[in-house]
Amino acid sequence: MRDDATFIGIEVDDAVTGDAELAQKLQDACPVDIYANAGGRVEIVHENIDECILCELCIHASPPGTVQVHKLYSGEVLGSTA
Repeated sequence: MRDDATFIGIEVDDAVTGDAELAQKLQDACPVDIYANAGGRVEIVHENIDECILCELCIHASPPGTVQVHKLYSGEVLGSTA
């Protein structure tokens, strides 16, 4: 699943979007509420995406390669692809 705003794109591997534990971890980790635990599923809160402060807490809270933050203005991608 991927959702792009004006400056930031958030990508969560479809294989983990149904992981209730990860959904809660992401919701708890993000200081600007980009992620929500929607009944045990990872949901991206579109209206908050451009509030991303590039802290990488979501990347560190998730298995490697499952969450990526795309800087649409520079083409840089944060988060392991391995």
